[in-house]
Amino acid sequence: MKYKFIADASVDIPQEFLDRYDIEIVPIEVNFGEERYLEGMSTRDFYKKVHESGIIPKTAMPNAYKFEQIYKDCVNKPNLFVMTLVISMEMSPTKLQAQMAAENLGMKNVFIEECACTTVAQGAIICQLCRYIDAHPNVTPEELIKVFYLLKEKVRLYAVVDDLKYLKASGRLSSTGAIVGSMLKVKPIVSIVEGKVINVAKVMGLIKAEQFLKDKLKNRDRDYPIYTAHSDYEEAMLNLVEKSKEIIDGDEVILCEIGYVVGSHVGPKCYGFVYFE
Repeated sequence: MKYKFIADASVDIPQEFLDRYDIEIVPIEVNFGEERYLEGMSTRDFYKKVHESGIIPKTAMPNAYKFEQIYKDCVNKPNLFVMTLVISMEMSPTKLQAQMAAENLGMKNVFIEECACTTVAQGAIICQLCRYIDAHPNVTPEELIKVFYLLKEKVRLYAVVDDLKYLKASGRLSSTGAIVGSMLKVKPIVSIVEGKVINVAKVMGLIKAEQFLKDKLKNRDRDYPIYTAHSDYEEAMLNLVEKSKEIIDGDEVILCEIGYVVGSHVGPKCYGFVYFE
């Protein structure tokens, strides 16, 4: 059995995985005011636009037609199974659009499910499934789906957010909270719990914020790699990895960047870890 992975553009996966496993990404529209980018943007162009324009961008959910365009070459092909793994339903009803596309095409060889997360956490699940297939080439769709649900339960994401205005604009933080946070240099720590992005802690200063992230790594399952996540903040992310060497203790670290979709909601200078508990 051959497998094809499809995800919406809220996912963030290293390019080497996209190329090696031929993972297809359904684009998501992003808007800077009146400027619309229907097929999304490259990560580099997106953050350049964020810095130059000063506009907080908005994203729009992909419709069923976009999924159909990718599905049409896979419909009911013998010996091919399509794994469509999308953003949490708590964040976007993208799953329903994928299901509609499959129904429109009469597609039976497909599994469509939300990951209860997004960005690098969503990508980490897909990467680990690809590696599982490498290690178990005769895996059946039913067995692979069981592995997916296991990974979905185990994945964890923790990140520190630099600028509270993006969280405020997306409705994640009150106006008062944004003002107080900025004045006191409070660093909010975000995570994904039951499919929702939540502020799990507010700590005073960057040193304490990074210590919070490092402490979380102690709960990881060392059978899996550690994934890093950053939004246009590679230097800080690499510095944190270096500071965490004793905790990481030689485990594999996979470097990832937060793309334009989640970058629209957290802004630049967000960084943290994804791991499997």
